[in-house]
Amino acid sequence: MMETTATILPAEWTRQSGVQLTWPHAATDWAYMLDEVQTCFLHIAREIAARELLLIVTPEPEEVKRQISDTVNMENVRLIQCATNDTWARDHGAITLLDADEPVLLDFKFNGWGLKFASDKDNLITRRLVDANALHGRYVNCLGFVLEGGSIESDGKGTLLTTSECLLSPNRNGQMTQKEIETYLRNTFHLQQVLWLDHGYLAGDDTDSHIDTLARLCPNDTIVYVQCTDITDEHYEALRLMEEQLKTFRTLKGEPYRLLPLPMANAIIEDGERLPATYANFLILNEAVLYPTYNQPDNDRRAAEVLQQAFPDYEIVGIDCRALICQHGSLHCVTMQYPIGVLR
Repeated sequence: MMETTATILPAEWTRQSGVQLTWPHAATDWAYMLDEVQTCFLHIAREIAARELLLIVTPEPEEVKRQISDTVNMENVRLIQCATNDTWARDHGAITLLDADEPVLLDFKFNGWGLKFASDKDNLITRRLVDANALHGRYVNCLGFVLEGGSIESDGKGTLLTTSECLLSPNRNGQMTQKEIETYLRNTFHLQQVLWLDHGYLAGDDTDSHIDTLARLCPNDTIVYVQCTDITDEHYEALRLMEEQLKTFRTLKGEPYRLLPLPMANAIIEDGERLPATYANFLILNEAVLYPTYNQPDNDRRAAEVLQQAFPDYEIVGIDCRALICQHGSLHCVTMQYPIGVLR
């Protein structure tokens, strides 16, 4: 039999060349709290650049350089000037396949999470980064399909985890049925199965239940997920049903997943609205996991302990992300990792 090299959608823990941040500026929705959010981005940038390459996309590269040069390892930083609407690199960044170890950069349409927010500039970022030689790999135009990186999880072995609430949103690919969307995903990402999570949400979430706010694939057939144990919490029933469904999922070998529950963050209220604080929104680096903290010592510690179980050989590093949730996202949402070969 002739040997073939599979094209894969790598897991986030596949060896990386680096990570993209799209920096907040005064023309974004962060204007009213710009110093606070830029401090959070600075902390994220410092931890990434201490370990691997960091690509920063910004319309103001000299200003960002001024902000970070005293505390960030600038030898690992690449600054690219580019117009942006906002900062959510997870959802406007390229999604990378590996084809015989060659990176393939898939550029999907980003439409502001189902036409909720302006995205005209963000939707052009990937193409501009490729044209500027900031991203290396074979570019593939997938702009006929709306897809955000935060809405999918891959184990690198042919399984994709996603939520029906997001991918079946009528303002994304509403002309397609669930079966048609699954066929598209299978063909595009060379998948063997798609696991659809039908339950679970976070109050204040603008993404229609991105999977990276609820449940995450981890090495060794492990899923970490948000668990709510407070029966008085509005999330209790939906997250209980999510947990029950996760128990029914099977690996390609027909085995149940190892399930590790993350704590539910205590309610954080601003202007009468609950913000979507979640410990599932962590970023996997080559030797570390960066995870969001919310100044809740017991929950922050318990989340770190769970992540250490899922990633026993990794350093677990907490970053205060109370600023990020003010615009309804967290740490994973503002980053996009790229496998070896993409950033140089």
